[in-house]
Amino acid sequence: MAESSSNLKPVITVNASFIGYAHTVFAIAPFVGALIVGCWLHYEKIVRNSSFGYPDEWFPSVSATIGDRYPERSLFQVLIAVCSGPRFLLLFFNFVAAYKPKSVVPYIALVSGLLRTLTCGGWVYITSTDDHDWHDIFMISYIILTIPWDICTTLGAPKGSCERKGRFYTGWLFFLMLIPLVYWFIQHKVHVVAGAYSVYAYFEWALILLDVSFDGWSILGLQNIEIGISGNGLHFTKVQPSKDDKATSIETIESKLLENTVVSLNYDFTCFEFIINVINAYMFWTNVTALVLCVWYFPLWHMGISGYEAAIGVTIVAPILVVLPFIRAFFTNVPFLSRFIGVLLGVGVYKVEDPELRLLILSVGTFFSTVAYITESYTWSKLPTTSKYISYHISFIIGLLATSTFKFLNYSNNPIWPIMNETNGGYNEVGLAIGLTSAFLTPMTYETTESHTSPAAKHGFLLFAALGFAGYYFSLHALLSDSGTLASWTWSGYPINGPTPISGSLPFFGAMIVGILASLGIHPNVFSSTFYNAIVGGGSAFTLYSFPDWAGYCGALVYAFYLSSLSGLIAYSVIGHNVGVLYFFGFFFETVLALASVWIVAYAFVPGGPLLRERTDLILLFSFTCIQFGVLNYTLKAKESKIVRFSFETTKTFKQALAVLTTLLALSITGYVKRYPIGTPTPYNDGSGSFTAGIWCIHFGLDNDMWSSETRMLDLIRDAQVDVIGLLESDTQRLIGGNRDFTQKIAEDLGMYVDYGPGPNKHTWGAALLSKFPILKSEHHLLPSPVGELAPAIHATLDIYGQEVDIVVFHLGQEEDVEDRRLQSLGISDIMGKSTNPLVLLSYLVTEPGQGNYNTYVSENSNVWDIDSTDWDRWCEYILFRDLKKVAYARISRSTITDTELQVAKFKLLSDEEKNQYDIDFLYGNHFIDESEVPENLRMPQLLRGEGVRGHFYHVFDEPRYFALSKDSYNKVEESQSWDDVQEVESVYVEEVPEQEQDDVSTEEKTSIPDQDFIDEVLKEN
Repeated sequence: MAESSSNLKPVITVNASFIGYAHTVFAIAPFVGALIVGCWLHYEKIVRNSSFGYPDEWFPSVSATIGDRYPERSLFQVLIAVCSGPRFLLLFFNFVAAYKPKSVVPYIALVSGLLRTLTCGGWVYITSTDDHDWHDIFMISYIILTIPWDICTTLGAPKGSCERKGRFYTGWLFFLMLIPLVYWFIQHKVHVVAGAYSVYAYFEWALILLDVSFDGWSILGLQNIEIGISGNGLHFTKVQPSKDDKATSIETIESKLLENTVVSLNYDFTCFEFIINVINAYMFWTNVTALVLCVWYFPLWHMGISGYEAAIGVTIVAPILVVLPFIRAFFTNVPFLSRFIGVLLGVGVYKVEDPELRLLILSVGTFFSTVAYITESYTWSKLPTTSKYISYHISFIIGLLATSTFKFLNYSNNPIWPIMNETNGGYNEVGLAIGLTSAFLTPMTYETTESHTSPAAKHGFLLFAALGFAGYYFSLHALLSDSGTLASWTWSGYPINGPTPISGSLPFFGAMIVGILASLGIHPNVFSSTFYNAIVGGGSAFTLYSFPDWAGYCGALVYAFYLSSLSGLIAYSVIGHNVGVLYFFGFFFETVLALASVWIVAYAFVPGGPLLRERTDLILLFSFTCIQFGVLNYTLKAKESKIVRFSFETTKTFKQALAVLTTLLALSITGYVKRYPIGTPTPYNDGSGSFTAGIWCIHFGLDNDMWSSETRMLDLIRDAQVDVIGLLESDTQRLIGGNRDFTQKIAEDLGMYVDYGPGPNKHTWGAALLSKFPILKSEHHLLPSPVGELAPAIHATLDIYGQEVDIVVFHLGQEEDVEDRRLQSLGISDIMGKSTNPLVLLSYLVTEPGQGNYNTYVSENSNVWDIDSTDWDRWCEYILFRDLKKVAYARISRSTITDTELQVAKFKLLSDEEKNQYDIDFLYGNHFIDESEVPENLRMPQLLRGEGVRGHFYHVFDEPRYFALSKDSYNKVEESQSWDDVQEVESVYVEEVPEQEQDDVSTEEKTSIPDQDFIDEVLKEN
């Protein structure tokens, strides 16, 4: 006989806490979604108010975001409507959870909650644009009804429980936030202060988050209610706590949140899960490396501390959030959420054009990526065995290797960084799709109903573990996040006696791969020995720092192997300690090391900088010493506990890692074959026997809008047909530069030889030389700098049409350090004076033409001449030369690539006959001729005339200047020289120093205005 319907068992049983989860997600999604879409499509429109617009106002209010524009308004209203189901269920089950006989508190909470929900619909669907008065009435009613709702819901929670405390503090913070909200609204409305409405918007958005967070505490309050669905209908069961359990402890809450997870005895990741972990790790490293790079953009333009540097502190703040057990438990139960937010905001932020807003959103994305890493690392350590825990950390370092591999494939740029887009080689959309998919597939971190503790967790010291993690994480970030970084450390110039970023790539990848596999197949006790750390670790670090070329690079490869081999040991070292405190100190110390690595080169621009001036050795020593604390902490744990070898014979991890590493190696080999230079570069106008040289200060490869600029740079170099170019401020192979090298892209796309200049361990801002002609030899110089920044120089000898020509690329120190600049000018003058070949100086001199140190550069000692001594509008960039015939000179607008123009000059070699025929006045004087008198194959590119292309055009003179090529042309020019030529020069200075301001001009600046004697001298010379 059929079973009675009253006895039917539930088909589906759901814990009521999932209502809290659903409500939290669907309540916050409409606001976040509208904010993202609004900023993406109508940023400047939604930040505008009745008084000000962008850039005075920079952050949109809630009302403007959700109600002013399509499609964000529609998106918000649809999603908030979806939230209504979980909302009403939340009200009902909160009543059930708080119900007590003869108590009116649950009823008040229910009624006020219902009315509050209705008034919410009022201000949501009637926007301030539709009807300002009714919008405000519903909003004020909502806030008033929030008072009884918050009070009664808080009182309905068990006394002493975490839920009650959380509701109490969240509710109080909500109402306290109204005080600054009102204040800034008054500043905006009454006092009409620019920017006040954006600050008001911050507090308005904070109220939204706090309001949702208050209701989010229901996740804890509904844990004891089970909802069942059967053929007999819907029913639920409320599990009463024991009489002895009057207050729910924090530990109990965390364990209760895990009660509904699935029990599993599988302590190994599947291959699919391992790959997901690697992808998640790749996204994490993408965010943290991009964050420092994007922060670097702001002090560049401020020429000092900008305030935006505080953004790197998000990794320090994240552990503070994870300290709270209920927050940690929340992200543990929904691990995809933090991963999803991290990818969405970190990778998806490339859609935001404004640099400040892009950095802000990226910071939030990095924050959630860090939260995900900490919670996952902590919770995997709670399993009965450490298999998944170690496997997780192996995937973490493989994710770093993956970033380095894809950077190598993309010319040292991570293709999904927020400085990349579809115009400069980015694959952001692909990365976003893969990252979001991987985030949703993130493995659940708890697979047992019990929390286990490894025997190793009971021993060791938290501070040692934190220092070990800090040194290890910093070393991975600073040295191993790009395959070309360590090659740059050992680069010494031509002839090549060491690795290039291309030839050194495969050995680097091999060293890391072998190190990772060794950490899996060999017992960590081997790596904790004094011999291994002192000889292999310390010895390789010393070799890397002390020796150039292949000798130093061999040390670099061993150090890369050493760091990779410690991945399992460092993971053991940090296991079992208080996760929040451990990672707070770990990321704090790592940030100190990161800042110190900046201070060694930026010492002239930061407080206390001279203490670390040029002390790469100290940074390397400090990071290595910190790692040793981690090794010591492991040793202390190993002495008191039995740490089982994590062997490939008993686990799948070795095979999984080997498969992924083999794939990455195959990709790197493919990139190597594709990128290895073949063929011989060809000058642009080799038939004419001429060559064009240029100088450009490119501001570390970030354009004015914080996009990677090498693609735009190479387009202009190609359009200007530059055969030899010096690039200044080019050293980005350090942590703050993203560990990248934009010269690779330019050199390979244009077919040029490249000298990367002094490496990151030489403490300069960088100088690089790219040439269509073979570089026979080169030497790097660090010119005298007693006080300020170091001045790098490259002295290279090129084979130009069979003749040796010296090219000197030089960047002078900063303007404030007068003595430094004087000594550096003497130094570079001496280098040029000792050269016996024809020579071109491509330089950044920080001086005025004809004044001060200019006369040291252009002197009898240096024996070089100015390409155009009548060009009085220069301050920084100069092209000087000797023993060459100058053909043309031009200045080209940089558009928005950087803050400095591109200067170019065209030269021809002098034959022996011409050397005897032409005098100094002809060779080095300024004898201008019309373009029509110049053969077509010697003319400058016509593409850049007039309005030019992509914002690049000849400016200052509005066209190239051409010089006499023969005595006949020279004689004609000499007869045509007139007073107007010099008068034009003088007018430049009159315009630059208005008469009413000349009294405020310093004596040194006044001397830059040519007097009558100087004008007469110029006329006499011409």
